Amino acid sequence: MTTKVSTFSLRLPISLKAAIEKLAAADGTSMNQFLVMAAAEKLTAIQTAESYFAARRGRGDLDKALAFLSRPGGEPPRPEDQLAD
Repeated sequence: MTTKVSTFSLRLPISLKAAIEKLAAADGTSMNQFLVMAAAEKLTAIQTAESYFAARRGRGDLDKALAFLSRPGGEPPRPEDQLAD
């Protein structure tokens, strides 16, 4: 199977480019391959989050959520729950 590819210019700050080159070399890959994998990982993370929240969107109950948020307070914080000065 042949994958079609596209080429485009990418403007990177010099410091970011240097860091990417260093990580790619340590990984044993080219800078191009490193960036392709980084983009693929980011895309997968976004798509996973979108599908996660889309699947749960219909299960919410606004009235129950508002009732929960407006309920009176419960027990006060325990000493170990409070921040030390």
